[in-house]
Amino acid sequence: MQSTSMLRPGLVRLTVALGIGQIIAWASSYYMLAVLALPISKSTGWSLGLLVGGLSAGLVTAGLLAPLAGRVIDRMGGRAVLTASSVLFALGLSVLALSHSPITYYLGWVVLGVAMASGLYDAAFSTLGQLLGANAKRSIAGLTLVAGFASTLGWPAMSYLGEALGWRGALWVAAAVNILVALPIHLLAVPKHQRSVVPDTIAPAPTSTEAVASAKRATSPTPAQWLVLIGLLLTCQAAIMATLSVHLLALLGAIGLAPSMALLAGMVIGPAQVTARLLEMYFGQGVHPTWSARVGIAATLAAMLLLLTRQPWVAIAAFVIYGAGNGILTVVRGTLPLALIGSADYGKTMGVLARPMLLAQAVAPPLAAIALERVGPTGLICLLAIFAVVSLIGSWWLPTKVHNTCS
Repeated sequence: MQSTSMLRPGLVRLTVALGIGQIIAWASSYYMLAVLALPISKSTGWSLGLLVGGLSAGLVTAGLLAPLAGRVIDRMGGRAVLTASSVLFALGLSVLALSHSPITYYLGWVVLGVAMASGLYDAAFSTLGQLLGANAKRSIAGLTLVAGFASTLGWPAMSYLGEALGWRGALWVAAAVNILVALPIHLLAVPKHQRSVVPDTIAPAPTSTEAVASAKRATSPTPAQWLVLIGLLLTCQAAIMATLSVHLLALLGAIGLAPSMALLAGMVIGPAQVTARLLEMYFGQGVHPTWSARVGIAATLAAMLLLLTRQPWVAIAAFVIYGAGNGILTVVRGTLPLALIGSADYGKTMGVLARPMLLAQAVAPPLAAIALERVGPTGLICLLAIFAVVSLIGSWWLPTKVHNTCS
């Protein structure tokens, strides 16, 4: 691992550079269909379900490959993996632009899935954890602050390109941006990987106090058990986020909100996320990530309960709260494993956590669509609230002190 004494200007440049890379990566993959699905459907005659299925195929691919990407980051460094992801994003987008059959279209999404496994948040967090160790918390918060503008910038840009150049032209431009902007950023801004060499030393004989502490640690949950619990919490939240991302307007319309109010509810999420991340970055340094996780999950639960009132302005407030909670949880996704499990093999840790989260994001929207038809909007909101309750209860099993600081 490189020294954690990286000068602040260099650290800021690295954080901003990775944030810009994340904006390009998210806009080129996860957020892309929100703008281009309808033009593609009109041009090709393919159903919207078929098109959204491509994103699900990409997320499944990403989930299956995420642990491998994390292990490669541990061995070769984040620069190599993030650089490769830029090339893969460009390749996947090019295949989509050339697709004239569903088979080719899905092939493009499989390639994008490989790119997502190696180029989205988990890879960027792993890179910062590898370079900075336990000092990466502030940089992770800063990265999510910059990357929080992915949809704010990506949706209008893709919409403009789609109108000006057609959906195929928009994909070609997105591919070019990955090669001409994201690729140089990752090559030039991310330091080379350096393994730390720790000399072998003879451990001193433990004192009686150390022996007691060692016995307590032996009966405490292991890092693997923390990993399972953290994975459960984050996967529940990923399912909620994916459901609301896809079905937000339909869900709010079904509970009686006018289209303009539903659109306003969706628009406040982004600013609320960025504001919460900014507050986390500047005021959350002394707060253990477990407490941040509890606050974020509680905000999600509160938002779901407020939605049950079916009142327009209450729904707006609910999504301000939801956006703030989601913004905090995005930071927690990187900092909580670092605090409880440590920075050793951090890429592997993030990859293992990413797999169930990405798979949940792939399957939650179609399952939510079925639930919306069978139990209605109130039933779906209640199901999401149950996920939040399970997460909140689980979070109280997590410690609020750092038990593992290995790096």
